[in-house]
Amino acid sequence: MKNFLLLLSVLFCSLQGMAQQLGDYLSAAFPTHMTAASDGKAVAWVFNDKGERNVFYAKAPNYEAQQLTQYKGDQGVDLGPLVFSPDGNTLLVVRGNPKNSSGYAANPAQLQENTQKKIHVVELQTGKSREFSVGTSPEFSPDGKQVAFLQGGEVYLKALSDSSGQLGKPLFIARGTSSNLAFSPDGNYLAFVSARTDHSFVGLWNFAKKSLHFPEASLDHDSYPSWSPDGTQLAYLRVPNILNHLPFTSLTEANPWSIRVLQVATLTAEEVWRADAGRGSVLVDDLPASSERLWWTPDGQLVFPWEKNNWMQLYAVHPKTKQVKHLSPGEGQVEWVQTSYTKKELLVTHNIGNIDRRQVSLLDLSTLEMRLLSNPESISWAPVALEKGWACFESNWNQPGWPILHLSGSSKLLAEALFPKEFPKTFSKPQALTIQAKDGYKSSAQLFLPPNYDPKKKYPAVIFLHGGSRRQMLLGYNYGIYYSHTYGAQQYFASQGYIALTLNYRSGIGYGMDFREEKNFGAGGASEVQDVLAAADYLASRSDVDASRIAPWGGSYGGYLTAHALTQAPEKFHVGVDIHGVHNWNKDIPVFAPWYAPEKFPEMADLAFRSSPMAHVENWEDPVLLIHGDDDRNVLFSESVELAEVLRKQGVYVEQLVFPDEVHAFLLHQNWVKAFEETYRFITKHSLEK
Repeated sequence: MKNFLLLLSVLFCSLQGMAQQLGDYLSAAFPTHMTAASDGKAVAWVFNDKGERNVFYAKAPNYEAQQLTQYKGDQGVDLGPLVFSPDGNTLLVVRGNPKNSSGYAANPAQLQENTQKKIHVVELQTGKSREFSVGTSPEFSPDGKQVAFLQGGEVYLKALSDSSGQLGKPLFIARGTSSNLAFSPDGNYLAFVSARTDHSFVGLWNFAKKSLHFPEASLDHDSYPSWSPDGTQLAYLRVPNILNHLPFTSLTEANPWSIRVLQVATLTAEEVWRADAGRGSVLVDDLPASSERLWWTPDGQLVFPWEKNNWMQLYAVHPKTKQVKHLSPGEGQVEWVQTSYTKKELLVTHNIGNIDRRQVSLLDLSTLEMRLLSNPESISWAPVALEKGWACFESNWNQPGWPILHLSGSSKLLAEALFPKEFPKTFSKPQALTIQAKDGYKSSAQLFLPPNYDPKKKYPAVIFLHGGSRRQMLLGYNYGIYYSHTYGAQQYFASQGYIALTLNYRSGIGYGMDFREEKNFGAGGASEVQDVLAAADYLASRSDVDASRIAPWGGSYGGYLTAHALTQAPEKFHVGVDIHGVHNWNKDIPVFAPWYAPEKFPEMADLAFRSSPMAHVENWEDPVLLIHGDDDRNVLFSESVELAEVLRKQGVYVEQLVFPDEVHAFLLHQNWVKAFEETYRFITKHSLEK
């Protein structure tokens, strides 16, 4: 692994030595969708190179990267996921943007074309590609001759050889919205999830009989179907409904979720495991962030994630004996799980033993033992198994994420020639901090000091607040493009003479359930604001910080906390930047929970409003820059419109930056750069005025 760090160091240092702009810290191509061929002899991934998105491919034995697609420019059209055919000769590529509630596919570049999601076929031996169909989530049949996919919540099936480009007719007619397609190993069945608002079924389509079954239908949410290796059994999760619980509030207990196993021959199922009541009884939707939740071992056990001990970790249960084994002990969480091409091991991304980074371990499904693969000093993610090793993306404190191979004890960077010459030279190695709020709660933070730091000087300071809130900023470039970019922006602030602090406030991930589910967070009391104010107090207490020039900034949930900070303690700050932030929970919660209507839940609605910046807006004094895309599907654009109106009436100085047709996580690279340039300009302008 040290070879990798040396490789990166030589490569990056050789490209440095010029004056830096903010955009330079965002200039490296961001890799996503790492995928391995079914024989473990090839990898493919997507590079987002300053908005120009293309698919890249490298195969054994030399693994020389080649560009498969030729899309040009910062078009704001998403690319991925990627799916290899069973024989490794074909790659399915999804390109396009999702539709909003009005049926409009995101199009921030105002392209004069329909930007909806489409599936493309790339023949790897010739490099030729063709449009296959509109749709998403493609899955090959086991023989590789057919492709199942989704469009408009319905399931379609087309022959790979079909070059018509037409959608055709649905495979079957079923009420609800389908997802999680999974062919049986012999190709005789297709399992899927049928979501029906307040419940969901696991469905089975029988190809031979052309019949549809919903075995063991329930009042609950059945999901994550997983076939046994011999195809005779189908495991799935059953999660009882949790209605009348306000999103963005603490949830630590519920009716316990369970694992069920269906005997396909008889279409009968039984419960093989149930979570204990109390701790671990809630199945957290986004932990781990994997499309699967159940994995079969060669001897018929089931591996699954469970938050029994305060951490989301892996366990195994034997369906017959019901014995449970803890597979990943220690402090830290499992975040992603990827099946190996051999089906005999899992590649696990986690922060166990290295809380502010991400590591990759291999779980042997025969022995149920885990072995660390990655360098503890790196941030590693998206691993895939290869015939003679493995591949992943890796970053560090001064190195953005990049694809790398680990083969036979050596490391190899992929497509290193694409690394930009303008990438910065000046970096600040972040220091890990612990900050204690007045209520005694402790949060983690990273501190960036300016280059040529002089402890006798007084510097202006910024506090960055991430979104989510289920996010974690790391000691290096992040594994998500949103927070990779904001990490770069914090580095730029430091390079320009700021002391920059990044706060991992309560309700975020990475530090266990007790930290994430603090009882009064979010719409249940906004307790995270205390962490923000504690961060401001910490900075003000430093002899090297000008306490009159401290500015919070952040996006989404970070925008919410920025707005809150400026209402709760305007005297601690002089300016703020609120990027697509929530300002009134009662307006935005229905986006995530359609069942919620404030008038039906007066007590929850009252608490949610009191936990919102708008409840305290009369205290707002400091200038603010509001940034928002008007096709945001996460936070209502009206949140910024209404806040601006109220602040202007109060005489508060408001500037605005609006991106037409842009979504929550900006699709156009130029909009990321513009947003952060304006953030820096606005904060600096008001810092100089102090």
